[in-house]
Amino acid sequence: MAGYLVQTDDGTNVLVDTGWPRTYVNDPQHPPGLTLEIEQEDTVVVCLASLGLTPSDIDFLICSHLDDDHSGNHDLFPDAELIVQRSHYDLATSGHPRFSANRHVWDHPGLRYRLIDGDIELLPGVHLLETSGHVPGHQSVLVVLPQTGPIVLAIDAVMDQSMADAETREMWVTDWIETSQDEARVRKSTRKIAEIAESQGAAFFIYGHDAKQWTELRIAPEFYE
Repeated sequence: MAGYLVQTDDGTNVLVDTGWPRTYVNDPQHPPGLTLEIEQEDTVVVCLASLGLTPSDIDFLICSHLDDDHSGNHDLFPDAELIVQRSHYDLATSGHPRFSANRHVWDHPGLRYRLIDGDIELLPGVHLLETSGHVPGHQSVLVVLPQTGPIVLAIDAVMDQSMADAETREMWVTDWIETSQDEARVRKSTRKIAEIAESQGAAFFIYGHDAKQWTELRIAPEFYE
């Protein structure tokens, strides 16, 4: 999965997600049943270093959700304020097994969470969008850059371009489908974020797990302005 760094004109650093646990670099069979090829240079600390930053330089850590591939290194950011939807945090801390394997990392006692409810503007030009569906309380991000313009970080609300149509999108194995209403919730969040992208005239709509699109984007240390 991807992580994103947003730097504001006043020097504030905003990180979105922290990726798979760094321990997976040396344990490609972890978690059981899933083989991952993660190199040291792909870890969040090394990616930040390529930009001249360390975890202590991050002011805000936006937590899209607490699946392992998005929250694997949260414990490295005790100096940041972690921003998460209240409904999602309450679900994860209730002991749901989906979020338990990595709880010692994302629920580390040294972390400071701010719980929010619904859409907010975190900073000028950085908007958090509640997009429940993939999991309850998932959030996506709208970033408005001065030169590039609006960029939608769909994250797992829309994981791949093939899933962009709310009416026809496939339900993926990792989507939260536990009741008869959950599929409708997935389609609702897909529709919501597509409508926001259209209304904002988004320059980019970045999918959460689209390997083809990833080859076409600027990757750190390259950037968009």
